[in-house]
Amino acid sequence: MLLDVLLVLAGMAALYFGGEWLVNGAEKLALSFGVSVLIISLTVVAIGTSMPELLVSLQGALGGSSDLAIGNVIGSNIANIGLILGATALLSPLLIQASLLRREIPLMIFFTLLVIGMAADGALSRVDGFFLLLAYLLFTVAFYFFAKRDAATAEQLTAEVGEQPTDSSRPRDFMRLLLGIAALALGSRLMVAGAVSLARSVGISELVIATTLVAFGTSLPELATSLSAVRQNVTDVAIGNVIGSNIANLLLILGIVALVTPIPVDGAEVQLEFLVMFGFAIALLPFLFNQRLGRKRAAVLLGAYIAFVLFSVASGRQPPLVQ
Repeated sequence: MLLDVLLVLAGMAALYFGGEWLVNGAEKLALSFGVSVLIISLTVVAIGTSMPELLVSLQGALGGSSDLAIGNVIGSNIANIGLILGATALLSPLLIQASLLRREIPLMIFFTLLVIGMAADGALSRVDGFFLLLAYLLFTVAFYFFAKRDAATAEQLTAEVGEQPTDSSRPRDFMRLLLGIAALALGSRLMVAGAVSLARSVGISELVIATTLVAFGTSLPELATSLSAVRQNVTDVAIGNVIGSNIANLLLILGIVALVTPIPVDGAEVQLEFLVMFGFAIALLPFLFNQRLGRKRAAVLLGAYIAFVLFSVASGRQPPLVQ
């Protein structure tokens, strides 16, 4: 059991540093080509911080642990809103840009419902995976053109970015990106191996481990990115990273995994986790009106996340006969 815990901790560390290197390298590369910060946060950074979810979910699905594959994505989306936005806004209240409110938050809620609807028949099939990937491609292209058309946003983002990196830094940033991918691959293998073994040894279901411990580990890059953005007073990146990562998890990550191998989604426990994920998504709807996430509401989000984790652990033990 001690070895399992060490594997999980080592996997979390590798995922954290791998995510940091990948996001940092990808962000600087994108900026060096003149791509704006908000576009980066909702696309490049969101994909980069979702790489741990992809690798852990793929590893779980290919290894026959479907609960780990689906639970990791569900838990990460819950953690992104409850833990990351909650903790970030507690440090500094977040002002949400109007475009995020009008388009991306409602889209995230719609995509959440889309995945829940696709899984209602008991599985995410390869056909479902194809349409999820197609939806992500259309979202990315549409968002890019919307952002380009918004002149006021472009001026603000240029001011936020300041001087862009020179071409001379690109080889170094590309190497950092590759190192991040390698660390993520290693971390995902360690995390899955340790988490599955730990769940079986202590009698807690793999779904609970996936939606709590593994989801927290794979959400570390998002947490680091959002906290760093707040320290630099670039709140759009903090929020855009979370919204973009949740959309990437639902469409890109589940799409790729389902396309590689269909994901069984059966049992009342999984359906409950889906409903909790949807509940956290619609918790962002009030910000459509006041465009601000203050400390009081942040505390509610964080408290709800803690309550979800405690409830999952308390109710997630398998029957004694299950080995």
